[in-house]
Amino acid sequence: MTEEKTKQIEQAVVQLFNLDGWDLEWVGGMSYYDAKGFTPKGSPCVMEIKYRKKYYETKLIEVDKYVRLLDEDVVALYFVIDPKGNYLFWLNNLDKPEPDELRCPATTMWKQDWKDKQVYLLHEKDASIINYNF
Repeated sequence: MTEEKTKQIEQAVVQLFNLDGWDLEWVGGMSYYDAKGFTPKGSPCVMEIKYRKKYYETKLIEVDKYVRLLDEDVVALYFVIDPKGNYLFWLNNLDKPEPDELRCPATTMWKQDWKDKQVYLLHEKDASIINYNF
């Protein structure tokens, strides 16, 4: 998947959330979150959006990204799209998971370099919105 296609998916996700009463703006680029704005109840928020080509029972988020999202002192959201469904995690409401170390691509999709990263593995059952793609 190209960087341009990823941006298009992120922008489409923002538009769909806005149709459901959210007030989000796609920020993309080199920010550590992809959208910012307000929840349907008017709370300020930031959202990281991840599109995964493969399905995994747990949803990976880098420890650094998790911490930086929570450091914003607003509602921190993590939205994951994969072949089996869509999952929305309200990070502020989750018990902090135990970190794992996994060998991951250095960047999401555009480089071939790999390195060990500290990650959290979030469980689907902890997502507040789960839409299954059947």
